[in-house]
Amino acid sequence: MDKFKLNSEETFLLIIDIQERLVNAMKYGEQVIDKTDILISTAEELNMPVIVTEQYPKGLGSTVPQLESKLKSGKKFEKMNFSVYIDEIKNAIEETGRKKVIITGMETHVCVFQTARDLINNGYEVFIASDGVCSRTKQNHLNGLDLIKSMGAVITNTETIIFDLLGKAGTPEFKVLSKLIK
Repeated sequence: MDKFKLNSEETFLLIIDIQERLVNAMKYGEQVIDKTDILISTAEELNMPVIVTEQYPKGLGSTVPQLESKLKSGKKFEKMNFSVYIDEIKNAIEETGRKKVIITGMETHVCVFQTARDLINNGYEVFIASDGVCSRTKQNHLNGLDLIKSMGAVITNTETIIFDLLGKAGTPEFKVLSKLIK
């Protein structure tokens, strides 16, 4: 059952390509931003590493300002590959020393899917925040989630992730993070 359990000491947050021009093409782009914002706050509160990628920022823009302003300690990388599992980013992932990864971002059936596949293939346990990823079409989003689940990832949601990481109520972290879920 360890495959389905998150804890902050073994986990990092990976934010894939939530960029200005991509968000504009996504029906659920604002939801993805909001859920990712909550997960960034969670990672910061629980001292979890954060890695952010941008797909071809010259063409797709930078990470959206709402998230950019929240990233205090995250490492950001530009990329051209759809999968983030390329040398420079792979090294940053390995440097976290953690084998569980929570993924948010765009698009579910392209960059998120290819990244999940590469991470699983290299021994990582992948948790997809289903409300924190999207595609331009609902069909592509659902197909991406289905493919990722078939490969062995855990398809979950932001609220389940937060409460799993917290483990119990009444802690100082719970008091901070429970306010984010309304």
